Amino acid sequence: MSIDLEDVPAGFRPAVTATLEQVGVPEGHLAVEVVGESRIRELNREHRGRDKATDVLSFPVDEEDGPGPVELGDVFLCPAYCVNEVEAVVHGVLHLCGFDHETDQGEMLDLQDRIVAGLGIEPRMTVEAEVE
Repeated sequence: MSIDLEDVPAGFRPAVTATLEQVGVPEGHLAVEVVGESRIRELNREHRGRDKATDVLSFPVDEEDGPGPVELGDVFLCPAYCVNEVEAVVHGVLHLCGFDHETDQGEMLDLQDRIVAGLGIEPRMTVEAEVE
C-alpha cells in the first residue's frame, strides 16, 4: 500500500509526505484544496461555529481502522491567511492524523516545528488563542 497524493497540489506533496512519514502513516488518501476567504469562512462557520476566515481547516474521514482503503480526509487552505502555506499544510495534515493542539501539551506544535524545519523552512506559524 502507499499514500495517494493525487489530490494534493504538487508543491505541497513533499510536506504531506514528510508529515505522514514522521507520524508513521504508511498508506491512505488525502486531499488538499486551496480556497479563497469566503469559502474558508463558510467552512469555519458551518463546521466550527466560527464566522471568520482562517488559514487552514482539516476534516478527518476514517478515524477508525476498517476494511478498504484509508481515507485520511481533506485539508482546506486559504493562502491569504497563511504565514507560510507549507507550514499550514503540515498543520492540517497533523490534524488529519489525530493530533490536536487545543487539547495536548504542545506536542503537536513541537512536531510541526520539527517537520517544517526538516523541510528547510523556519517555523513561523502561531496558533491564536480563541477570544470568546
